[in-house]
Amino acid sequence: MFTKKKASPPAPSARPPMPLWNDSFGRLAQRSGQALLVLSIAVIIVFAATRVQLVVVPVLIALIVASAFRPVVRLLEKRMPRVAAAIISLLAGVLAFGGVITIAVFQVQSQFTTLQKSVSSGITTIADFVQNGPISFDAKQISAVQKTLVDFVTSAQFGSGALAGVSTAAELVTGAVLTVIVLFYFMKDGPMIWAFLITPFRSVVHAKLRRAGNSAVETLGGYVRGTAIIALVDAVFIGVAMLILQVPLAIPLAILVFIGAFIPLIGATVTGIIAALVTLVTNDLTAAIIVVIVVIAVQQLEGNFLSPYVMGKSLKLHGLVVLLALTAGTILGGIFGTLISVPAAAVAWVIIKHWNDRMVPEPGTDTDTDPATATAKRASAAA
Repeated sequence: MFTKKKASPPAPSARPPMPLWNDSFGRLAQRSGQALLVLSIAVIIVFAATRVQLVVVPVLIALIVASAFRPVVRLLEKRMPRVAAAIISLLAGVLAFGGVITIAVFQVQSQFTTLQKSVSSGITTIADFVQNGPISFDAKQISAVQKTLVDFVTSAQFGSGALAGVSTAAELVTGAVLTVIVLFYFMKDGPMIWAFLITPFRSVVHAKLRRAGNSAVETLGGYVRGTAIIALVDAVFIGVAMLILQVPLAIPLAILVFIGAFIPLIGATVTGIIAALVTLVTNDLTAAIIVVIVVIAVQQLEGNFLSPYVMGKSLKLHGLVVLLALTAGTILGGIFGTLISVPAAAVAWVIIKHWNDRMVPEPGTDTDTDPATATAKRASAAA
């Protein structure tokens, strides 16, 4: 007669249980894992690159130079085949670099004996000033330092010490030849090489990689060309000042200033200080002060007028990022790492920025991710 009333099922929860990896901590864990994976891959790549520097360094140098010469190759390509344009651009670059190095070497050789005597006399003058100046130092310590410096500049090591860090001359020759060969192929077939490397990717990813590659080359080339113009202005003004003051090795020091300008924040300042110190030990205090004034004036001209106009938007990085990039590059790659760290950081930022931009498909561009579907659509449209 009486039936037991079945209990009604519980009311469904207003919020269904969330899967394990879909909450905020799960998403954070996923992103952390992805970041660690990318960081691990980057560490492996850097470690592998340091093991094969004889290959990596020429390739990177060739890539940087090819990016800088890209407008020249494009301009010549309008009037001649691309192969001829690449050959002419390569010869122009090699002759310019070789001419600068030859001039520097001849200047050093012709003034080497005079430089040794001037440096020895300058060291003695500085030691006397330090010992008898307003701040007195221990005479024995000053004499020991003075003897060490004079013995060094009058020894054979002073002339050969610049190449002490090079393992063998064969590595230099091999690296130079490899750089020239790779540079020629980058100038001649750079766009084709990049198109081949991104061939496995399809659709939006392929378009993003193509655009990121073009933007990276434009940024790198603009940075190198802008820095070269600024470095040339620095070297000309400081070099002319030292020539007027009859400073020995004025031209090699101007070349050093030119190279130092490629190191942001500190390069031009450090090389300017070196030029002033050489002027101090080879000439006198008045000439050194004049060189310092010229260096400061050139730095102000560069920072306030020349750099914003020439560089434009080629390099938009915060000063802290530049400093950290310089530090990391110096630790990982020495002098070469210092030179390429900032442009590498700028290129990486440009790639990330363009990668995150939303792609708008061009008219007639197939955006299907499945190659088979894209092929079927094209066949259907043709029918």
